[in-house]
Amino acid sequence: MRKICLLITAFVMLAWSSVAFAQNVKVSGVVTDASSGEAVPFASVMVKGSMTGTSTNAEGHYSITVPKDGILVFSFMGYISQEVAVGNKAVINVKLEVDQQQLDETIVVAFGTATKESFTGSASVIKSESIEKMQATSVTRALEGKVAGVQLTTSSGSLSAKPSIIIRGISSISAGSSPLYIVDGVPYDGDLNNINNSDIESMTVLKDAASNALYGARGANGVIMITTKKAKKGQAVVTLDAKVGVNSKAARDYDYIREPGQYYEAYYLSRYNYFVNAQGLSSAAAYQKAASTITQSAKNGGLGYNVYTLPEGENLIGMNGKLNPNATLGRIVDYNGQKYYLYPDDWMKEAYKSSLRQEYNVSVAAGNDKSTFLASFGYLDNNGIIEGENMKRYTARLKADYQAKDWLKVGANMSYTNFTWNNANGSEGSSDTGNIFAFANSIAPIYPLYIRDENGNIMKDEHGLKRYDYGNAANAGLSRPVQSNSNGLQAVTLDKIQTEGNAFAGTGFAEVKFLKDFTFTFNVGVGLDESRTTDISNMWYGQFATDGGTIAKAHERQFYYNLQELLSYDKTIAGNHHLNVLLGHENYTRDVYGLSAYKKKLFASNVTELDGAVVDGQNASSSRSSYNNEGYFARAMYDFDSKIFLSASYRRDASSRFHPDYRWGDFWSAGVGYLINKEPWFNAPWVDMLKIKASIGSQGNDNIGSYRYTDTYYIQNADGEVSVVFNTKGNKKVTWETNTNFNAGADFEFFNNRLSGSVEYFYRKTSDMLYWVTVPSSQGYSGYYGNVGDMRNSGVEFAINATAIRSHNVNWDIYLNATNYSNKIIRLPEANKKKTVEGHSGYATGNKFVGEGLSLNTFLMPKYAGVEPTTGLSMWYKDVT
Repeated sequence: MRKICLLITAFVMLAWSSVAFAQNVKVSGVVTDASSGEAVPFASVMVKGSMTGTSTNAEGHYSITVPKDGILVFSFMGYISQEVAVGNKAVINVKLEVDQQQLDETIVVAFGTATKESFTGSASVIKSESIEKMQATSVTRALEGKVAGVQLTTSSGSLSAKPSIIIRGISSISAGSSPLYIVDGVPYDGDLNNINNSDIESMTVLKDAASNALYGARGANGVIMITTKKAKKGQAVVTLDAKVGVNSKAARDYDYIREPGQYYEAYYLSRYNYFVNAQGLSSAAAYQKAASTITQSAKNGGLGYNVYTLPEGENLIGMNGKLNPNATLGRIVDYNGQKYYLYPDDWMKEAYKSSLRQEYNVSVAAGNDKSTFLASFGYLDNNGIIEGENMKRYTARLKADYQAKDWLKVGANMSYTNFTWNNANGSEGSSDTGNIFAFANSIAPIYPLYIRDENGNIMKDEHGLKRYDYGNAANAGLSRPVQSNSNGLQAVTLDKIQTEGNAFAGTGFAEVKFLKDFTFTFNVGVGLDESRTTDISNMWYGQFATDGGTIAKAHERQFYYNLQELLSYDKTIAGNHHLNVLLGHENYTRDVYGLSAYKKKLFASNVTELDGAVVDGQNASSSRSSYNNEGYFARAMYDFDSKIFLSASYRRDASSRFHPDYRWGDFWSAGVGYLINKEPWFNAPWVDMLKIKASIGSQGNDNIGSYRYTDTYYIQNADGEVSVVFNTKGNKKVTWETNTNFNAGADFEFFNNRLSGSVEYFYRKTSDMLYWVTVPSSQGYSGYYGNVGDMRNSGVEFAINATAIRSHNVNWDIYLNATNYSNKIIRLPEANKKKTVEGHSGYATGNKFVGEGLSLNTFLMPKYAGVEPTTGLSMWYKDVT
């Protein structure tokens, strides 16, 4: 060890001496734009191979001390970097050339790319720099708050939860509203959690018809295009990325009663008011009755538990409605010869915890003039904020391309994911007792979590397990009036829900160039997702204890493939007329297989296979569903002098979800863009780009599930014989829902791209809406899908990106976006107009009302009718018509 230290010391001394005796000179100058001659403010000036550097001022001037034999590197965003040897020069003026490749930023669009300036549609791009900063499992989290017109909602805090995404409003009542995902040019139906964030180069959200009409069949709800990283030409680059963080409960709790005494007081007051107002008792009589019943059993109107010790003969609540000052928290109860100590626990504190999240990624990338190669590996270990919740994921990706001939290029992209997810909180999102979040939030602060002996120690059962209070008389013979025979906090430690699986996705392409202006591309993509779920309910406590515990097994496998044949023609005529034409065919097929079984009476809790239980269940089943989509399409894009841009597209699609007679649909788009700043008469040097644009077109939606055009039946057991039972009613004429989309706006870049953004207006009308038409139950079925009803979404959105500080040491970017839109139901089928509320015809569903002229999901609330003068109680109108 001593020898190593001496070597390091010698190295440092040599380095110091070389710096100390180097001849330094002072160099100054100005950095300007080579084309305009204007100063480039805050450009970076660095000494090559050193940390020494500075930046120009607002006028482009700089001054720096540098070794005489040094080399200065000048760089700035949007310009090509330049290196200059110092030598004997005291003044060095530099002219930076604009980096046209960087200036003409490309946007990934349907079946290709387009420059930011030539694009006539509406799209937002999120780069890898923003994606890599996230500590989230789902890649779509990168869109949160960063893309105008995009709303993300999550109903679950589970580690594997994926947000629901709505682009420019909900476009359908009964059909799906999720966007279409495209990964490296191929539709993706796998789990988004299986994509490693570190593998992504960019995410592009296509929002209007001009950008997504070529995906006609499934583009009605927008398209999210994910492009994975590829290697660049040059030396091999090895990247190691490590993220370590802490998960904790971030959401604030509602302001509710947390103190046991306050809860008893509130409950007493409710009982007292009831006895006075509803039963007409005197104040004294109402007090005696309320004070004596609040701790009695539920059948007597009480809470079942008293966790305070009181002096003999005194009530818990005094005549003033307040907790007896002589009451002491904690109470010993002698029940059947066993002494118990009753003490309320903080259920919220016990339910949640802080945990560690670890993520590690490594990649190797290299390329030359002929080929590029990238390999990556990722590991994620993410623990939840409740007991029993954790997730582990391994990802691997291999991406390569090869220029085999001048006219032939081939490539492939393959990814593999293995994951294991333990979700102890299987009922999350519901209000039942298996949902630990709902359980801990709703239980009163007077109830114990554990069963304790007279010394306050948590008791254990014969299996060595902690004894939890289930509110079922096991704790001193006391029962809870609500959530009885349940304890969600023990369930997460004894029950088990584990999902493990594998996912593979692969794409390959061959690109052939011929006759100078033609390119033929063949793309193929395949995906295989399989998952196995084990669901065990423990054999000792809870609602399944009487069954001796239960075990359920489920397996799902999804396989899909996509084939694309694309022929493009790209030609520049007479120097300023540019034409690009695309013809294509696409075929997509997906098959989903399911298998499940259920058994009871477990041998042991740690046996996680069906053979570990002895009583067969009655619901073993398997299933298969298929979906096919085929489309033919064409697109033409023209620009004049890189100033006026026109685009048009057409797609004819067929979906297996519709009857062959109504299977095909036609979708189209047209767009125009105009770069005002390219006009000779436009004289505003601070404007880098100013474009006005407009587009209109239609897309289709078929997301209603399979076999809706025909009647379906169940096959059931009828005393050992096969019976067929009616399931759903089909409609032969059900066909495409059409979404017509108009978009108009402006894109801008000012002050050397220090301020950029867009302002857009959109109008989306859904026609021939895929709608669930209800019928009287006397017909033997509840309803069917039909094409009835119209709905529209319209609004304005804007996005602004500003660079407040741009210097060598600090870059400070500010992003702002906002969307304001309204939704209105224009037309509903007559069969569903069952009620009229304030002049709007429609129907009620839960606490919401769906009516013509109203927004979807308008709340249907009771109408307040004032206060009843004799009782002081609120009054509400019985019917609102």
